[in-house]
Amino acid sequence: MPHIDTESRLIHDQGKRLVLTCPHCQVVTHVTATAVPRFQELQAYRPAQIGMVFRCDACLAPIFLRFTARAYAPSRVELAPQFVEVERARERFDFTHLPEEIEMFFKEALACYSCGAYNAFASMCRRTAHALFADRGEAGKLKLFDLLNEVREIAALAPETFAKTRSILFGIASDPRPGTPVLESHEAGVLLEVMKDLLYQTYVRKGRLEQALLVRRFFFEEAHNPPRVSTLPSAG
Repeated sequence: MPHIDTESRLIHDQGKRLVLTCPHCQVVTHVTATAVPRFQELQAYRPAQIGMVFRCDACLAPIFLRFTARAYAPSRVELAPQFVEVERARERFDFTHLPEEIEMFFKEALACYSCGAYNAFASMCRRTAHALFADRGEAGKLKLFDLLNEVREIAALAPETFAKTRSILFGIASDPRPGTPVLESHEAGVLLEVMKDLLYQTYVRKGRLEQALLVRRFFFEEAHNPPRVSTLPSAG
């Protein structure tokens, strides 16, 4: 259990260090505590939440984390093992092959997710999904629904989580309350991976395959159709 000792040091069990994705350099790395609140002040005010500054061991940038105080003992302040990343690393996705409108909506969805606004994220996922349905047509929408069911089977999604995901993505476009299901953080993570998979299967995979085949066709034609060498007529 992590705790702050009487010397205002952050101590982890068995000397373990925190590992996370740096919001600045996007590297999964250890972080080192550089600014820990003074033990005496914590004991005097006993805040429910405790903020600390860490240093990314990869790029040296400051990272701000917030912990929940579990107990105030005479010789230590015990912290919950979970923490909140005040700055979160932005989610990455290959937008190269996405239509412009879908790219715009999904970029905003990722921005909402990165700042922990999970229900705003759900609303933007719904807008992304309906733009996707409009682009692919009714047959494409049915295929996407089949893909969602495949994800449920592959990932063994819990029934409640699957029901929320299906409601958000395939709800009625005219619903005055888009993204109605309230999402917990882990459910938002599931929705994120589902959206990435649907967009990848619909656009990115097809675009990459077409691009790879085009390159191979080019080199094939170059190898089998060498340029002709013209010769000048001899003098006289």
